Amino acid sequence: MDRAGLADFLRRREALRPEDVGLAAGARRRTPGLRREEVAALAAMSTDYLGETLVQNRMADALFGDRSGYTGLARSEIYRWFTDPSERLRYPEDDRDRQSRAQVANLRVAYGSMGERSRAGELVRALRKTSAEFAELWDRHEVAKRFEDHKTLIHPELGPIELDCQVLFTEDQSQALLVLTAPPRSEGYEKLRLLAVLGQERFTEPSPYELP
Repeated sequence: MDRAGLADFLRRREALRPEDVGLAAGARRRTPGLRREEVAALAAMSTDYLGETLVQNRMADALFGDRSGYTGLARSEIYRWFTDPSERLRYPEDDRDRQSRAQVANLRVAYGSMGERSRAGELVRALRKTSAEFAELWDRHEVAKRFEDHKTLIHPELGPIELDCQVLFTEDQSQALLVLTAPPRSEGYEKLRLLAVLGQERFTEPSPYELP
């Protein structure tokens, strides 16, 4: 990101009107210049940090479990990754370190774009206090943004499922669509077909020692 250019733009935004930069004028404004979200849109970044699940289809529910019930900071995937050990059970043990680094690197991209007063900044402050692992990784200053990946997910009933992952971003980078696929006739493909039929149904009865 061109920080010098962005800083100059922010200094000049009070003299600009929405129509000067190709945006709709909208309702009458109390103060002159561009709103924060309009500046963010022009800079290709979001005013908030959408590391939270907005909607899942039936297959996502079957693969990851329903994530719609989380509240507060726990709505964020990265917050759960570093504070809830059960969040890591979907990944092979030998891949969890890589996933931790990727989570932190992606958060640093958002933090660098939006600053410490954003949702990303709130997550950083909370995680530095609660997770020594996160604090150590954060101090490495690694920055990355993944658009595609190959991963193995561990399903509690079907075991390992190898999938190709692509992340599709909206134009303003504020939302992302996670697309998971498997090559036709592969083992991962057959397991996805089975999940499509069974959904979240259990294959076996829980033992008397398991919680309902």
